[in-house]
This record gives sequence, C-alpha cells and structure tokens, in this order.
Amino acid sequence: MGIWNQFAEYLFIKKKDPNEKPTQWMKYMHGMNRISLMMFLVAILIILFKVFLLPLFKG
Repeated sequence: MGIWNQFAEYLFIKKKDPNEKPTQWMKYMHGMNRISLMMFLVAILIILFKVFLLPLFKG
C-alpha cells in the first residue's frame, strides 16, 4: 500500500479494503496515526498563523 492510500484511509477519503481483516493492534496503530497527523496539521496552521497573520496585527 502506498503512502497516499494510507493518508486517504486515515482521513476517511478512501474506503478500506473490505477483504483485509483488521487486528486490534492495527486499529490502535491507525488511531494513533490519525491523532498524530491531525496534531501535525494543527501545528502547521499555528506556525503559519504566527508567521503571516500576527505581524499584520502588531504593525
């Protein structure tokens, strides 16, 4: 499975393969990956806010 397919499945853009039997540990891993991906995106948004929008209000 490619990395883009994994991202699509984590973000619920693409459906998972129905023939693949998920294990409990795999569910935990995917859950933690979703959380870390969301935290990364939030951090990027905060950095962009600090770099581009805060200087406009301090001016």
